[in-house]
Amino acid sequence: MSTSYNRRDFLRTAGLGALGLTMLPSFLKAAASDKVRIAHVGVGWMGTEHLKWFAALPEVDIVALCDVDQEHVNRAMGMLKEFHPDTQAKVYGDFRHVLDRNDIDAITIATPDHWHAQIATLAFQAGKDVYGEKPLSYDVREGQVMLKNLNKHKRIFQLGTQIHAGDNYHRVVEIIQSGAIGTVHTVRLWKTGFSPGLGQPKIQTPPPTLNWDMWLGPAPNADYFPERCHFTYRYFLDYSGGVFADFWCHIADVVWWAIQPKGLKSIMARGEKTDGIADAPKWLDADFEFDGLKLYWTTQPPDVPGAADRGIGAYFEGDKGTLICDYETRSITINGVTVEDIPEVAQTISRSPGHQQNFIDAVKSRTQPESNLEYARQMTLPMHLALISWRLGRKLQWDAKKEVFVGDKEADSFLARKYRKGWDLL
Repeated sequence: MSTSYNRRDFLRTAGLGALGLTMLPSFLKAAASDKVRIAHVGVGWMGTEHLKWFAALPEVDIVALCDVDQEHVNRAMGMLKEFHPDTQAKVYGDFRHVLDRNDIDAITIATPDHWHAQIATLAFQAGKDVYGEKPLSYDVREGQVMLKNLNKHKRIFQLGTQIHAGDNYHRVVEIIQSGAIGTVHTVRLWKTGFSPGLGQPKIQTPPPTLNWDMWLGPAPNADYFPERCHFTYRYFLDYSGGVFADFWCHIADVVWWAIQPKGLKSIMARGEKTDGIADAPKWLDADFEFDGLKLYWTTQPPDVPGAADRGIGAYFEGDKGTLICDYETRSITINGVTVEDIPEVAQTISRSPGHQQNFIDAVKSRTQPESNLEYARQMTLPMHLALISWRLGRKLQWDAKKEVFVGDKEADSFLARKYRKGWDLL
């Protein structure tokens, strides 16, 4: 029988019985503890990184692991036992069992992108805080729904942009906000690399360890072949947006933090399709116009000093100078002189104790962490719009206040996807 039940049905004893699942005891309550009790949802490659990071924090108790692939969850449990041989963590194949436990404070999400927002929103509704992988959501509407529910249920959220915690981004932001290079009028972002076409694979029967129906979840029904699943899912538009969607937030992050672009007016994307079954863009370049700011994303480094040596980067052009950076390095050029730092610029931003520790501290203090949801949603939104422009093959005008396209119902239809029947759990 299909596992496509909404949360209300799922919480009913009869619904659980029909699914052949074990009812969790209704009397289970949060035990008194100084530790934050964490469940990891999605424990493939990135999910096991989550496990390693949080298992190393003394204030954390990992109490549950969940994945639709039994091989993933078995491997993750073996890894957890290496860190904590006495672990009492339970394993699940359906994240809704995790959300039904009253003794879980927070979850981490490292599922495929098309599941991020629904799981996070349901977690907020269930009283859980969330550390969620990027990108934040599959589409614009999902980000709006997430923020509404986070505020309504007073939850904590941290986006998994781990680079955000590094000293380099903190220092870049301090230098830009100090006015050292003046008012920034142009930003150039880039990430080299192409999305693969993945050939023309043959349809297969899903392996018995994988719940393919639930893996698809809210996405359209589709036949299984390995290339569509797990890591390479990101090269299919039903689940993600290729290299562009994968890396946008990592480098756009420093821009939104440093100058907080406002008033997006237009988006023009161009790119090339792959030569295989994968339908995310092989490459995508995009031009964005904001109030007082032009922002460009390219697949190749721009023709500016220092860009050719960086596979990913941001180049800020101000009326007094420029700054170029990647994850770990930066160079500032003012009046023809290039330096790595400006000692006269004071340290004004508290340094991170670590991205995951920042989340745990936020859970305990009930204050939002650095990569919080409101910030992450604004930073992620232009990525969604550029993919829409690429799919339609034309320039789009945007109303930043209403968050709709200007007089373009066809483009608006891409702002929200109708979930597959039985998998709209919100």
